[in-house]
Amino acid sequence: MRVWGRILAFAVPLALTIAVPARAADTIRLAVQKTGTFSWELAVIRSAGLDKEAGLSLQVTELASTEAGKIAMRAGSADIILSDWLWVSRERALGAKLTFYPYSSALGAVMVPASSPIKSLADLKGRRLAVAGGAIDKSWLLLQARMKQDGIDLKSEATIVYGAPPLIAAKALDGEMDASLNFWNFCAQLEAKGFRRLTGIEDILPTLGAKGAVAAVGYVFDENWAASHRDAVARFIAMARKAKELLATSDAAWDKVGPLTGATDPAVLKTYRDRYRDGIPRRSIDDEENDARVLYRVLAEIGGRDLVGPAAELDPGTFYHAGPGD
Repeated sequence: MRVWGRILAFAVPLALTIAVPARAADTIRLAVQKTGTFSWELAVIRSAGLDKEAGLSLQVTELASTEAGKIAMRAGSADIILSDWLWVSRERALGAKLTFYPYSSALGAVMVPASSPIKSLADLKGRRLAVAGGAIDKSWLLLQARMKQDGIDLKSEATIVYGAPPLIAAKALDGEMDASLNFWNFCAQLEAKGFRRLTGIEDILPTLGAKGAVAAVGYVFDENWAASHRDAVARFIAMARKAKELLATSDAAWDKVGPLTGATDPAVLKTYRDRYRDGIPRRSIDDEENDARVLYRVLAEIGGRDLVGPAAELDPGTFYHAGPGD
């Protein structure tokens, strides 16, 4: 009887333990550009089991463009997308209470062929410059602002050709343009093929008033959703930090990323890796926000209402603070 008593004493709590269901993972819906770098981060998160560790179920919808992500956010079919604080502030001014948390400070660059006679930004005068992202692209506007400091109106003193990033990269490789301004990952492709960085956009930011590397791209979500899912958002941010740390410190982590980049050349993949690591945000949210406020004024002056809408200043709620001292 004493034996059966001991067995029963053990079996009852065990049965109760089995009967209690495990806590369901919180679901977060992500709208991700299929060819974007967010997919790299997600690959590392899944391979390392960081989503399960964080108690999150990530439902990913792959989209063709960043604009499609904005549409998904407006329609309420995504909880988190990647976009920039400029768009977030504009949307807030128009009534949508979105908020932003830094993802990457990697920015584009002006690229020229290795043998190009162009040695400085001033040498772009009279040249053919291809620009990715359109007439109100942030990097293009910041470059114009920098040139105006030297009395050069690059928009009128050079031949400007706009196009999609892959097209601009192709034109650069074909030698159709004297120089190109493209997104950072396309610049990495050119760099690996021997092109020279005339200047990175991050290099000109101090001349425009910024005190450090500014995360132009971030995780964007609705502040009301974040308020009702604050713990899940905190776990998402912590999970993303762990993934970035793996990508920053482990070359082996890039084994999962390599196939997603489309790069077959090891030199291209290495450049992707190095530039991605350079862009990992490491500053406080207050520092990020202060610099974004300064650059917003610069962009608003050049881009006008077409760029920033009715708000001449960065909306105070644009940046999300995950916790004290963040």
